[in-house]
Parts: sequence; structure tokens; C-alpha cells
Amino acid sequence: MKNLFVLLCVLSILSTQAQENLNYQKPSQEILELVDVPLAPSVLLDDERDYMLLLYRDAFKSIEELSQQEMRLAGLRIDPKTNIGSRTTYYNNIEIRNLKQMERPQLEIQGLPDNPRLANFNWSPDQSKIAFSHTSAKGVSIWVLDVRTAKVNQLTDANVNANMRDVINWFSDSQAMLVKLISSKKADLIDVEVAVPSGPTISISEGKKAQNRTYQDLLKNKNDEHNFENLALSEIYKVDLNGNKELFLESAMYSSISFSPDGNYVMVNQVERPFSYLVPYYRFPSKTKIYTQDAQLVETVMEVPLIEDLPKGFMATREGRRSMRWRNDMPASLVFALAMDGGNPQTEAEYRDAVYQLDAPFNGEPSLLLKTINRFSYIEWGNKTYAIAYDSWWNTRNVKTYVFDPSDAQKEARILFDRNYQDRYSDPGDFVSKKNDWNRWVLALEKNEAYLIGAGYTEEGQFPFVDKINLKTTKSKRVYQSAYTDKLESLRDYDVDKDELLVRIESKTEYPNYYFRNLKEDRLTQITHFDNPFKSIQDVHKEVITYKREDGLELSGTLYLPVGYDKEKKEKMPMILWAYPQEFKDKSSASQNTKNPNRFTYPYYGSPIYWVTKGYVILSGAAFPIVGEGEVEPNDRFREQLVSNAKAAIDAVDAMGYIDRNRVAVGGHSYGAFMVANLLSHSNLFAAGIARSGAYNRTLTPFGFQSEERSYWEAPEVYYTMSPFMHADKMKTPLLLIHGEADNNSGTYPLQSERYFNALKGLGATVRLVMLPKESHGYRAKESILHLLWEQDQWMERYVKNRAITDPIIQE
Repeated sequence: MKNLFVLLCVLSILSTQAQENLNYQKPSQEILELVDVPLAPSVLLDDERDYMLLLYRDAFKSIEELSQQEMRLAGLRIDPKTNIGSRTTYYNNIEIRNLKQMERPQLEIQGLPDNPRLANFNWSPDQSKIAFSHTSAKGVSIWVLDVRTAKVNQLTDANVNANMRDVINWFSDSQAMLVKLISSKKADLIDVEVAVPSGPTISISEGKKAQNRTYQDLLKNKNDEHNFENLALSEIYKVDLNGNKELFLESAMYSSISFSPDGNYVMVNQVERPFSYLVPYYRFPSKTKIYTQDAQLVETVMEVPLIEDLPKGFMATREGRRSMRWRNDMPASLVFALAMDGGNPQTEAEYRDAVYQLDAPFNGEPSLLLKTINRFSYIEWGNKTYAIAYDSWWNTRNVKTYVFDPSDAQKEARILFDRNYQDRYSDPGDFVSKKNDWNRWVLALEKNEAYLIGAGYTEEGQFPFVDKINLKTTKSKRVYQSAYTDKLESLRDYDVDKDELLVRIESKTEYPNYYFRNLKEDRLTQITHFDNPFKSIQDVHKEVITYKREDGLELSGTLYLPVGYDKEKKEKMPMILWAYPQEFKDKSSASQNTKNPNRFTYPYYGSPIYWVTKGYVILSGAAFPIVGEGEVEPNDRFREQLVSNAKAAIDAVDAMGYIDRNRVAVGGHSYGAFMVANLLSHSNLFAAGIARSGAYNRTLTPFGFQSEERSYWEAPEVYYTMSPFMHADKMKTPLLLIHGEADNNSGTYPLQSERYFNALKGLGATVRLVMLPKESHGYRAKESILHLLWEQDQWMERYVKNRAITDPIIQE
């Protein structure tokens, strides 16, 4: 009995030592002053570029905000009290500037609600107004801002239903809008925590394969079904600018709403039963109906069944009409795709998809527009003669761009570009568009010529450009190319008629600001004047370094030296390597460098940049390509390439004389965390690791993960080899695990970190698990982020910076 008492005491002590009752902590002052800075506003411009709206918001939410009641249903996260997404990002102030009178101060907005929580901004078709939602403690209401007078008016009570998004849709005359309001048929919600079950929850399979990803926040039982249905139910009302409202459609589970270009028809999608416990709401049955602008039903144009059992493969799709959209250059024509291979990527087919057009009144036979070799993506409309179509095929990383004549299906579509989408050096750019008479975006055409804006990545650096391309001859001519070598000029938009670009210019030390660049007059006009809030790190040395992996593959990363570092003295400092693996099907694309040393140095919660203030060298965004060419898949040699990438990065910085390679930490988030755990298990390159919100046991994601298309039963050795959980006995390096306890990302259940921690602890590894309350896959609350930075700082101070010199790392 005495021995039993002693044993119980020992177990009690061990139990109390296994957890720390710790309040939220704050990092050191050097880090804190980089976190606690005001956020620059978001910028909205009207199409004529007469007015600029500046939208302000807080950089973080509070833990109190995240602690409000939240229902997680069918892939949605809903605040059931206010009827809007519980993780919605809100703006709290608006400013307006007249760009024709830049010398005048911004206009003062009159009539904003108290304690603004603004979202769902939507310009009116005539661009004179912008509508938005405001969320109060009572619910969501719709407000409208007159841009010219800077006055705001409230249009609805706090009874808007924003749970299924697509909240505001303007009529073409800009005098009214369609708004979803809470259904009069909404029943009381069930408190699932206290509800008494009426029976078991039963799922069935009748022999048909249903290989789905590991979705989260799914429905689990009849109570969830009841709550989802009642939160999704809404009535659609027509609301005018005086706040008068008229019922447009009776109660249903409406998702998307869109007007035809001429404004005479409305396409409405509604979710229907039966629901599923395997897939999110967007794979539930649905119907798409067309109504007139006075709410008369015209036609049901698409009916989609429950989608639980797609064929295997990332390029699998369902049969039947899909991707139904309005044709932007026609008054009222619908366009949709049909799979010609049954939706099964394993089926051989000359063409994967056919694209059809269905004209008003939508009850006739659709006409063929074109067929695509790969899976159809979307179309950019121009006019009756020219349109641009896109397709893609994930397995080969191939994308094709077609130019075709939408008025004549007998004319074969011509392939304009045929390329690997991971080959950034060959990227021709995106087509420039402009608004037509129906206020829809179409190609900015001049007879046979269109325009492209490209990011401009090359072997020599990044030089964004504008090209003019003749769609008939396919010949192109460069209109403009940024010449900066000490700054980054991002081309945001091109007004062909004015020959004017909207650009954003930044440098290592200059905060990004917006400008108009008039090409005809060679004039640059600054329209925003945001200051650099991170002055303490503005003189930090930053460069993009290139180096080679042992197999000759060229790699790159962005190198930062500590504040005040003496490059002549070259004191050997600790280093943090931060990375995220990416799969490639060819070495050429994998070796391309898309990092720009002139990009502004912007610390954010997930960044390691803060630690330049604490004496660390940082290699951020280090290239970690995983390559599999031909029949070989990238993950067949995942571990080997992972370690090779890491060793090459450390060797490169060590050769520059900046670091003590015995004091190198590795960090990553999500798939980057998976990388960290693998590196620490299968190499001796690092002193410590930080793994945030990762997945560590791939058998818990048995039907594929990240870019792995094969199931566990097809490639069990790949799943086993790649899973750090299976090799927990090899962990000999201190590992800090961090996870949001409300993670909703596919595959990265909080259980992944909890079980991995238990395995590591049971096997005697040095490991710490930090579960952040209320946080999802990305972290939002200021308290969480400050504590996260404190945890990381403490871990690296103990196991990296102050690591015992007598305990060298054996390099592999």
C-alpha cells in the first residue's frame, strides 16, 4: 500500500509538470514594436479613377471577438446571433479622396454607424455609390455611401442574412439592390451541447466509392442539419435607396445571385436537401433558376445532385452542366461546361470538356462554343469575334489559352499559349480588361489587338511589363517594361484609352504606394503617401541569394542579416531557416527564382523577420522544391530532396561566413510544419524547430493530401515514409509545436499535433505543444499572436542562440 501511495504521488507530480498554467505573454520590446503598428488602409478606386476610397481596419482581432458563439456547419463558420461568418474581416473607417483635386484633404464621411464593423463592399453599376454591410450586436444591416457627397445612409434593419455570402447585388439602374434577409420561417436553433439525442447517427455506404478529402466543420447529426438549414434560409428582398423593401423571392437556402449583363434577368442558386456528413455545403444538391427582374420564374437551368462520389483524381469533376456564368459581352446568354470524359480523368479523351451557350429565354437547345483539350477553367469575353478561353491539367501542370470566335463554332479555337503554369519565366501575363456598356468586364480590344500585363520574372530579375498582342497573327509588341533595379513596380491595371497604368511602387525601405503612370506623357503621379512603420529594421541588409543542391538544381532564398551587423567583421550568428515545400514535375520550373530583393520588408505574425532585431540571420522563403519527372511522382523522393534542400541552404549561408551552423533553427507553417518535423526526424542539420498548424500522420488523410493524388492504399510506403508520426522515435532535436485549437484547414486537425506530441513525449523527445484557444489555421487574435511570438522567441533563445557550444551538430 505504501509503494502504491508513492507511485500515485509520482504520477501526480508528473501530471502537474506536463502542463503549464500560463496566461498570454508578450514578446520582447524589439519584437513588440514591430507588431503593434497601425495597418495601412486598403485602396478602392472607381473605374474612372476619379475617387479613391481608403478602408481602415485593425491588424488583429481580439480573443474576446474570437470567443463569441460560433457554429461550424457544412464547411461554414457562422455567428448565429448576428448571421454572418464568425471569422469575417471588418473595416472600421472609410476615407474618400477626390483624385482630380489631390491638393485638397480627404472628404469627411458623414453618417457612419457607431463602432463600425464594415464588410461586403459593392460598387453600384454607375459607380456613384458603394454599398456595404455593418455588423452590430443585433445583427447585419446594409448601408450605402454616396461617393460624391460623402454621406452614408442605412437601408435595412439588422436582419440581413450574410451566412451564405453574396449579400448585395445591385440592379442595373443603381437605384435598388437585392438583399438576403433572415427568413420569416426560421426556427429556433438547437443547442447541441444540451440537446437530448433522439437516436444514433448512422452513415451508410452501398458499395460506390466516395474518396473525399478530409474536410472539416462538416455536419455530424440531425441537430446540425436543423441548424444549418435554418441559418441558411433567407428571403430575397428588393431594397431601394430610400430603404423601401419589397419581397422578391420566398424563403429558401439561397447561395449565389447574379444579374444578366442587361439587367433583365437574375440567376439564383439555392441549396437543397439531402445534406451530407462527408462533404461541405457547396457539394450539396442545388438548383439554379432564372428569374425576370420582377421575380417571375423563367427556367430552371441547372440541377446538381449530391456530390459525394467523384472519380479519383484532382482533375475529376461531376457530369452535367457546371461552371454556369453569364456571358459578359451579350445581354442575356448563359455559358456552361460539360465533361466529355464522364468527369473521369482516367478515361482517355481527345477533348475533356465542351463549352456551350444558352440564350434567353433559356428553354432552347444550347449551342456549342468550343471544346478544350484539358479541363475547362473560364472564358474572358471580348466581342462577337474574339474571346479567350483557358483550361488546365494538374497532373502535367499544363495550361492552355485559346482564342476563338464565339459567333462561329465551325472555326476551330486556336491555342494562343501552351505552357507549364509553374514556369514563371514564360508567363505571358493576364489580359487587360475594361467595363463595357453593361458594366461588365471584357477584353480591352483595339480591332484585332489585346493587351497583357505580366509579372516579368526573368533570370536577370523581375521586370513587370505590358504587351500588345495581335490575336490574329499572335505576334506581340512590348508597350512598357519597368526598368527599376532598386525598386519593385507592380502593374495593377492599364487604362488603354488613357494610356495610363495604375502601379504600386516599393523598395526594401519604402512602404508600397500607389501611382498613376501615364505612358503617353511619361508622367508618374503619386496618389497615396503611406509611411514606413517599421523604421527599426529599415537599414537591415537584405539580398536574394542563389545556390545549388547536390544534384545541381538551382535554389534561392531571401537573406536578412541582423540589425547593425558588421559584414566586414562577419561574426558567426545563429540562423532561422523558414520555408514551405512545393512539388514540381520538371527541374527547369523548380529552379526558377521568383524572389525580389526590392520587395518591402513587411513583418507579419507568420514571419521570422522579427528576429533580425534579436541577433539572428534569417533565410526566408528558402526554395524547397520536390521534383518528380515523367512517371516518377515528387513524393516518391520527398525525404531525400527535403534534406538536400535544407543542407544546400545552410551550406550556402555558411560559405558566406555569416552563421554558426551549429545554431540553426528551422520553421514552417502548415505543410511547412510537416517539412520541419520530417527534417528534424531524418537529419542532424538543426538545433531546434518550430512547427505550426501541421499534419504529421498522413494515414489520417488517406485519400490524398497537398499535391499527393494517390490514396494510402495505392502508395502505402509513400504515406509511411512521409509521416513524421511513424518516425517519432528518431526525433532527437527540440521541437516547438503550435496549433490553433479551432483549425478548419483540410487535413490539419488539431488532433494531428496532439497525437504527435503524445508520441514524442512518450519516446522521450524534447517537445512543447502550444494550443491557441479559438484560433483557426491562420491566427487572428492579438493576444494569440503576441504569445506565439513569445513562445518562438523563448524556444530559440534556449535551444538555438544559447545552445551549448560543446554540443555540436553532426552534419549529414
